[in-house]
Amino acid sequence: MERRDFLKTAGAGAAALTAVSYLRVIGANERLHVGLIGCGGRGTLDARLMRGTLEDIQAVAPDNYHDGNVDPRLREPRNVDIAALCDVYGSRMDAAKRWAPQAKTYNDFRELLADKEIDAVIVATPDPWHAQMLILACEAGKDVYLEKPVFYRLGEAKAMVAAARSSKRIVQIGTQHRSADHIAEAARMIQSGKIGEVHFVRAWNYMGMTYGNPPVPDSDPPADLNWDAWLGPAPNVPFNRNRLSYRSFMDYTNGIITDYGNYRFDSAHQIMGVDLPTTAVSWAVRFNKKTAGDIYDMQTCIIEYPTFILNYEASNYNGHGLGGRTPGMRYYGMLGPEDRPHGMAFYGTEAALFVDRIGMELYSEPKLPEGNGRRGPRGMALVPRMEKIMMNEDEPTPLHTKNFVDFLRARKEPIANIEVGVRATTIGCIGNVAYWTGRKVKWDGEARIFPDDAEANQFLFRPYRKPWDLVKMSS
Repeated sequence: MERRDFLKTAGAGAAALTAVSYLRVIGANERLHVGLIGCGGRGTLDARLMRGTLEDIQAVAPDNYHDGNVDPRLREPRNVDIAALCDVYGSRMDAAKRWAPQAKTYNDFRELLADKEIDAVIVATPDPWHAQMLILACEAGKDVYLEKPVFYRLGEAKAMVAAARSSKRIVQIGTQHRSADHIAEAARMIQSGKIGEVHFVRAWNYMGMTYGNPPVPDSDPPADLNWDAWLGPAPNVPFNRNRLSYRSFMDYTNGIITDYGNYRFDSAHQIMGVDLPTTAVSWAVRFNKKTAGDIYDMQTCIIEYPTFILNYEASNYNGHGLGGRTPGMRYYGMLGPEDRPHGMAFYGTEAALFVDRIGMELYSEPKLPEGNGRRGPRGMALVPRMEKIMMNEDEPTPLHTKNFVDFLRARKEPIANIEVGVRATTIGCIGNVAYWTGRKVKWDGEARIFPDDAEANQFLFRPYRKPWDLVKMSS
């Protein structure tokens, strides 16, 4: 299993894909033609932000548009056309046509990839499609903005990296924390030793019943939905309206840990400067049987790295996470007056740094009086070792999509490249394997296997369902 290659096979009914060998630099004034594969909510957000007009930003990212004021970087001309749309659900494509009326439409993504006028594609589909679409897009000479998680199973990663590198395509993953200024600053602070030695990191995603709808019976699919193509490489099951909310079903996702958790793992890697774990152990449970789906309601995972321990927590029952807020601060995903749903905490010997998608805070350890052990005399006001830091910024997705355009034009390696994305998605997946095996597992990040562990390695890949096995795997 450690030596896997993916061999492309011709897809029935699709135009032949021809790799583009040239690497032209697209000038700033030249129109860039982008195709969107997957016209749901996330794909629409990515595409409109990549096009980047002020009307688009105001429509889909209003929090980044304050009385007409936006980040000056977002005002730079894009010259981007969303020139093609692809979805197997007609109503979603019709909705996309309302904001991209000039775009060509395709029901089969392979036909879009064969369109020589398209320079780059956004892939915003359910997770089991990601590997095949990325590989085929690279072979067709398209640059790719790929939504996270990067892959569905660990065994797909090697071929995805190889496809991006051998084709010399620009591939950026939709882990927008990489474009957040404050997270880059957090990395500088921690790696310079500002908060001392950090050996424990906590990350959490706490939400109040975000996942799951009331059950409904199976039915015939809508007339404008190609259900077989929607399922693609995933198992064949009867249509159920709830499955369109695919993040609730393990057939199409790996749970909260690879959905929301993917961002936190990537940021922990960026901030700590380490991205190859050594072991993982995990526990998960689904208490709520009243909603459709089968993802875990709660999961905790402990990931060991060479110099620190990362503890991850997911809960679909409560939104308070770390708990507590600083007056005047904004927090990502906040709903009530006190909840703090998502974030990361880095515990150093000099201070603790709490970080989420739109801000961070530094809380200093106190200076301890000499000769009094760990405690000062009763009533003594201990002085902090450094000043408190509070920082907020806009949600980084608009800038992240703009950065992709800039990297593409310059043929420059993205900050959220394929390897960065692979390593972030890996964490949630090895956490699940640890839960499925019921024990701690060891991970070899270079070979991308669980060494000498046949039980764990059986989870490296799920066979693609025919006829949607468009990319073949062989030992």
